[in-house]
Amino acid sequence: MTDPIADYLTRVRNAYLAGKKVVEVPASKMKLAITKILCEKGYILSYKVVEAAPQGTIKIALKYHPQTKAAAIKKIVRVSSPGLRQYTNVEDMPRVLNGLGIAILSTSKGVITDKEAKDLNVGGEVICYVY
Repeated sequence: MTDPIADYLTRVRNAYLAGKKVVEVPASKMKLAITKILCEKGYILSYKVVEAAPQGTIKIALKYHPQTKAAAIKKIVRVSSPGLRQYTNVEDMPRVLNGLGIAILSTSKGVITDKEAKDLNVGGEVICYVY
């Protein structure tokens, strides 16, 4: 596997499309940071890190609308890839769905959202868009 972040995003996307309640992904620091942001912003219900395997796994409880059963995440897109990194500075920060979605960035201050990066006045690598 050459891009574990793309694999993580694809597993979450496929679990939503299949209507699953829980999805398991192999753990890493970057995936855990992305999962924390998704939980804080209300795109997933909760998560739990299981340290059973040598690497460990992250169990993610997916969130759906109570009446319509629509997924909380409409689209989750990988922006930067190992073959073509996408960087941005504060002035050129991307606006996802005119501010309704979030962009997740890897910066010198850690993995944060686009709004937090503007507040901290830092740029970085754009990992993905979520809306």
